[in-house]
Amino acid sequence: MSWNGFRRLMWGRKKDDAGSDWMRCEGCENLVLKAAVAQRLQTCPDCNHHFNMPANERLASLLDPGSFEELWQDMKSKDPLSFEAVVSYTEKLEESQRETEMNEAAMTGVGAINGIKVAIGVTDSRFIMGSMGSVVGEKITRLTELAKDRRIPLIIVSGSGGGARMYEGCLSLMQMAKTSAALARLDSAGCFYISVLTDPTMGGVMASFAALGDIVIGEPGALLGFTGPRVIQQTLKQELPKGFQRAEFLLAHGFIDRIVHRTKMREELSRILAYVS
Repeated sequence: MSWNGFRRLMWGRKKDDAGSDWMRCEGCENLVLKAAVAQRLQTCPDCNHHFNMPANERLASLLDPGSFEELWQDMKSKDPLSFEAVVSYTEKLEESQRETEMNEAAMTGVGAINGIKVAIGVTDSRFIMGSMGSVVGEKITRLTELAKDRRIPLIIVSGSGGGARMYEGCLSLMQMAKTSAALARLDSAGCFYISVLTDPTMGGVMASFAALGDIVIGEPGALLGFTGPRVIQQTLKQELPKGFQRAEFLLAHGFIDRIVHRTKMREELSRILAYVS
């Protein structure tokens, strides 16, 4: 029996234990060491599947040590619609704040990559799927304005499977226009913006700031689009092409500029920044 076969057999006999040194890969379903995944920046050593990565870990993997200064971290969303469902919006916010130790789905600030100053923001899919409400939109807009005023490159890493946040209604949809307008001003000022798309980046986020980079980079296998492929297929009543809405499909059709493995992302960003600075 092969090693992978043995691991699958053993996994079938063992329950998922949070205290275990092993984890099952969502991509290849192999049993892999958590330490090996962490060492590779939350990617599988067997199949290169890219797991979701918390915002603070993402920033640490990209920026020079000790260079990050977080801005607007105390901003919190309100509940303007008094939204009630199975769980209220207020309860949903409080739950996400406890679980992520973040006040909102976006972490923004300034830092450096190989000594080059940047304005950088990361959306975290653990916080209500990284969706964009009024606070996320405000933080992205402020970050963009800061990059323009300081004339430093802007980098936004998107992992927003929730798109615009339905709990805030039109207030969340307004953030699409607000962030896009801020990026238009950034472009008019001659400043540079790199958009990094991770799995998943969907909905109103993809339809606004995530797609507007001067260079758009996708992580391998990332799901990128507006409406999910299952909804599109059910609406059109047609089979979709293989790999539809994955980063590789979008690269082949000219929607993104390149695909970069997470372990190479800092190196690639450094190379681009050195070229444009």
